[in-house]
Amino acid sequence: MKQIIKNYGFKAFLTLLVINLFSLVVMAQDSSGGGSTTTTTRTTTTTTSEWYSSPWVWVAGAAVFILLLIALMRGSGGRTGASNTERTTVTRTTERD
Repeated sequence: MKQIIKNYGFKAFLTLLVINLFSLVVMAQDSSGGGSTTTTTRTTTTTTSEWYSSPWVWVAGAAVFILLLIALMRGSGGRTGASNTERTTVTRTTERD
């Protein structure tokens, strides 16, 4: 039982050591430490518009809608032989003596 506790204690120590090393590396990246720093502020103004506010989007959408509407209204009427149906009549006669 003591062996298991020692193993878990060693693993916990190694885990904490690795976590502290990672935090040391992360804090080393911080530039707010000593030294002289120069701050430059730039202001950029950009205007954005939504994609649906462009007129070409409405024209393209209307064209696609009209093409789909025409295709759906035509259906299968444009194919030859699709609207023709053939009927076969079978006549049976039975005779009794």
